Amino acid sequence: MNSTTVRNLLVRGMLAGLGAGVLALLVAYFLGEPGVDDAIGFEEAHAPAHEHEVELVSRGLQSTGGLATGVLVYGVAFGGIAALAYCFALGRVGRFTPRATALLLSATALLAVYVVPFLKYPANPPSVGDPDTIGKRTTLYFLMMVLSVLLAVAAVILGKRLAPRWGTWYATVAAVAFFGLAIGLAYAFLPVINEVPKDFPATLLWRFRTSALAIQLTLWTGFGLIFGELAQRLLAPRTEPVAPAQATPVPQ
Repeated sequence: MNSTTVRNLLVRGMLAGLGAGVLALLVAYFLGEPGVDDAIGFEEAHAPAHEHEVELVSRGLQSTGGLATGVLVYGVAFGGIAALAYCFALGRVGRFTPRATALLLSATALLAVYVVPFLKYPANPPSVGDPDTIGKRTTLYFLMMVLSVLLAVAAVILGKRLAPRWGTWYATVAAVAFFGLAIGLAYAFLPVINEVPKDFPATLLWRFRTSALAIQLTLWTGFGLIFGELAQRLLAPRTEPVAPAQATPVPQ
């Protein structure tokens, strides 16, 4: 793949990330922000009495401009990174069309980058978690994410090496089994963190975590669909059918 194609895919990846970010922003605002407000209300209701502190950034700005900036910048950044990964994966993961490769890459990245770490260390709303352990919790989460990505890459390599001898079906089953077993061992050996207050509403916690998962699902699915279409048009453009030439009449 030449540098011009890589550059074009990179630009399209960033644009697709921006479009997916807009979709994720809508989900975050209408589905996620109400849960954040409820969690902040719970925290304020159970906090000890103290003097009023002046907010550097108002809650209204956080839930609008701040949220939009964070989600859209994240969407553009991850879109560019995903586009570079797509350039490497194209043609190496099977004989898929550019559109199908984009969807496969998005689904795999969603699983490895977010879902697997999320199941071990799920997102928590405000008022959940000890401020003194935030460094430890962040380190463990990123460690789980790195392990998940590395194990996903190893599973793909294993499947490709086994395919010539075992066939595509059994090689895929073996790769998936390897990934699942390795992730299970990581879950078992990494420490468990449970800092949810006993009186914190279970429904609120469930809604917050569900909305966090919905935001990522929207982001990655939207990127896969948008970028897949853009990549398909770039790499496999449609060609207009050529009309058959009319036969020249033979003079009598």
